[in-house]
Amino acid sequence: MPHHPRAWLSLLGTLVLTSACASVESVSKAPARAAIAAPQPVAGYDWHLTTDEGSARLAYGIAESDELKLGLDCAAGSSRVDITATAPTGSRTLLLESGGETERFAAEGEPSELSDGDLLTASTAAEIPVFQRFRRLGWMAQWTGGDTRETFVAHPGTQADIERFFALCD
Repeated sequence: MPHHPRAWLSLLGTLVLTSACASVESVSKAPARAAIAAPQPVAGYDWHLTTDEGSARLAYGIAESDELKLGLDCAAGSSRVDITATAPTGSRTLLLESGGETERFAAEGEPSELSDGDLLTASTAAEIPVFQRFRRLGWMAQWTGGDTRETFVAHPGTQADIERFFALCD
C-alpha cells in the first residue's frame, strides 16, 4: 500500500506537466493568427458592380466619380476578365494579391487622363487563384513601384457584389 500514494503523485505530476505544455503551445500560436488580420474597408471607397446588356463591371473607387483604383470587366459567360488599374508612369506590369495569392500580368499602358501615372490594361481568365481568393475574402491589393501595396476592401454591404460579378463572368 505504501507505493499507491507515490503512483498517484507521479500520475498527478504527469497530468499537471502535460496540461502546462498544452497551454504553452496554444498561447504561442495565438500571436501568429493575430498577425494575419484582413485589411479593413476605407470610408468613401468601395467595390461597385454595374451590369449592362451582357457585360459586367466591378470597380473599386468612389461612387459616381472618376476616382478609379482598380476595374474588372467581363462579357457575361466569357470566363475572361479585363483588368484596368492606375500605376506609376512607365509601368507595364500589374501585380495583384488577395490573401496570399499573387498574380503578375503583362499590361499595356498609356498616360492616364484622370490621374498621375499610367492607365494599365490586361486580360486574363476569371478562374485564376487570385480572383478565387478575392471572391472568398472580399479584398484585393495592388503592388506598385515594387514596394507599395494598396488594398481594395469591400464594405460588408457590397461584398456579395464580388461574387455576383464572377458568377456573371463564368
